[in-house]
Amino acid sequence: MHDLKDLRKNLNTYKKKLIDRNLDFDLDLFLKVDSENRKFIQKKEQLEQEKKTLSKTKDKSNFEKSKKISIEIEKISEKQKKIKQKLNDILYNLPNIALNDVPVGKDEKSNKFIKKVGNIIEHKFKIKSHYELGAKNNRIDFDTSIKLSGSRFVVLKENYALLERALINFMLDIHVNQFKYTEISPPLIVNEDIMFGTGQLPKFEDDQFEIKYLKADQKKFLIPTAEVVLTNLVKDTVLDASQLPQRYVAATPCFRKEAGSYGRDTKGMMRQHQFYKVELVSIVEPNNCLNELDRMLNSAEEILKKLEIPYQVVLLSTGDMGFSAEKTYDIEAWIPTEKKYREISSCSSCGTFQARRMGAKYKSSKGNEFLGTLNGSGVAVGRLMISFLEHYQNQDGSITIPNILKKYMNNLDKI
Repeated sequence: MHDLKDLRKNLNTYKKKLIDRNLDFDLDLFLKVDSENRKFIQKKEQLEQEKKTLSKTKDKSNFEKSKKISIEIEKISEKQKKIKQKLNDILYNLPNIALNDVPVGKDEKSNKFIKKVGNIIEHKFKIKSHYELGAKNNRIDFDTSIKLSGSRFVVLKENYALLERALINFMLDIHVNQFKYTEISPPLIVNEDIMFGTGQLPKFEDDQFEIKYLKADQKKFLIPTAEVVLTNLVKDTVLDASQLPQRYVAATPCFRKEAGSYGRDTKGMMRQHQFYKVELVSIVEPNNCLNELDRMLNSAEEILKKLEIPYQVVLLSTGDMGFSAEKTYDIEAWIPTEKKYREISSCSSCGTFQARRMGAKYKSSKGNEFLGTLNGSGVAVGRLMISFLEHYQNQDGSITIPNILKKYMNNLDKI
C-alpha cells in the first residue's frame, strides 16, 4: 500500500509509474474522492471542537445545542465512512511502484536476460516427458486425481512420492544450514486480514480458494503461498533494529485456482491447483532490501546448482511483476522435452509496500518506520521434479539419483 501523503504530493509521478504497471490510474476520481473524504474529516473535527467548547460552559441552554451537534457528527461520520471506503477501494488496488532499474514493458517480452548457468545435456536417445516417465507403473497418476479432485491435481506413488519428499527435505536443509533461514511450520488456512497484508486481497480474491463458513464475517482462505503466513509473522509489531534481519523458510502445499490460465499447461504437473513449494521470506530494514534480494536469489540458485539443473535468470519487466513487488528476478529451469526454460522461482523485493498493509514497523533512529519485506521460491517442488525427472532420465525410463540427493532417497542409485 502507498503512503497517501506521498501519493498526493507526487501524483504525476505515480500516474506514470502506474501506467508502467499496466494500470491507467484515474487521477480525477482519486482527487474527487480524496477531497470529499478530507472535507468530511475537517467538518467532523470542527463540530467536535465546537461541542468540546460548549461542554466547558455551565449554561444549560447549551445542552440542546450539544445534542444537535452530536447528531450532526454522527451523520457526518456515516458519510465519511462510506467515502473512506471508496478511497480505500482505490488505494488497496494500486500495485507497488517498480524501481528505476526495472525494465518498462507490458509483459514478459520486455524481461531482461541476466545470465545462464549450467550445461544442457544432449541425451543420446529420444527423451520422454515427465508424465510419460511417470506413466510407467502409474507412478504419476492423473486419472485417479481427476476422480478424487478434478483436473490440475496429481497423485504421486512409490518412489516418485519419495522423490518429492526428498527434494523438499534437501531444500530445507540447504536453506536452514547453509543460508541460516529459520524453519517454520505454518497454518495453511488464514483470515482476510492476513491475505490483505501481502496483497492477495482484495484485488485477487477470485484467484483464491475460500473456506466456506456459515457466517459471512468468518471468511478464511487456503494459502496460495507460504509467503502469506511467513510475512505476516511481523504483522502489527514494532521490532528493534537489533532483531533484523529475520529470515524464514517453510515447505507447504499451495492452493491456487489458476484463474486466467485456461488451456495453458494442461498436460502434466506444470500448472496445478495444489502443489508444494519451499518459500523464503526476509524481513529487513528498507535500505537493505536490494542486498537481501541478491542474497535470496543466490539461496534459490544454489538448489539448482547443487542438483546440476541448467537454469537462467531474468529481471522481470514492470508489466510482468507481481502486485506487491518493486523488483523481481525469475529463475527459469531447463525443461528438456519443451526445449526451453520455465519459471521455477520468483524472488521479489516489496520494499515497504506489504509492511504498510500489515502495520509492521521497526524502531529506527528516526522513530518507528515501516519494515522492508522480500519473498522468493526456494524452489517450486513440482516444477523442480519435472526438470529433474527429464534431466536425469535414462533410456530404459529409470531416473538416476545424483550423489547429493541419495541420502534423502534411501541411498537409491536409480528409481
